[in-house]
Amino acid sequence: AFPDLSGPSEIKGVWKESITLPCAYVPVQDLVQQTLAWSVVHDKGSGTIIQRDGSGDHIFLSEYRDRVSIPKDAPGNVSLLILDLEISDRGTYTCQVTWKDSNNSLIAKEITTQLEVVKVAATKPIIRAGELGLTVPAGASTSLTCEASGSPPISYRWFRGNPAGKSQFLSSGAELAWPRLRPSDSGTYFCEAHNR
Repeated sequence: AFPDLSGPSEIKGVWKESITLPCAYVPVQDLVQQTLAWSVVHDKGSGTIIQRDGSGDHIFLSEYRDRVSIPKDAPGNVSLLILDLEISDRGTYTCQVTWKDSNNSLIAKEITTQLEVVKVAATKPIIRAGELGLTVPAGASTSLTCEASGSPPISYRWFRGNPAGKSQFLSSGAELAWPRLRPSDSGTYFCEAHNR
């Protein structure tokens, strides 16, 4: 019986996040893994990204240096982890494994996975109040922080007033700070989060 590699034919990753390209087989007795290689074909060209052999893991494409790894102590799991995805990482990835059998013959199998890298819109933001909360004595200092998730960069804008009604633009940046609060600072504030 020969091992079969399994993995998805296509996978979506989110820009700036990490992704695992699955590739696995069920180990078979008398077959010893000799080499494992991940290669890619994309806009920037093609080549072997990483190869594992008896002497360890070797990375050949500089744009993947410090960004890729393969599980160490998981027999049969030869998936590729890519950190900090770039748009230029999209392409066709090939996982190729060779084994040696008891007669010293080599057997090779490969599968390919298409990787798409997508950008994610900014989520509706949440506002975090400072330590003193939302009811703060005059004279104290405080701040409000606007937080959203999505593909970077995310920019923030603060307003005083009501999103649906009249509002006054205050500042850009995630944090809205008051060094010394006055009673006239009481009111309704809102923030906007926005990415490309």
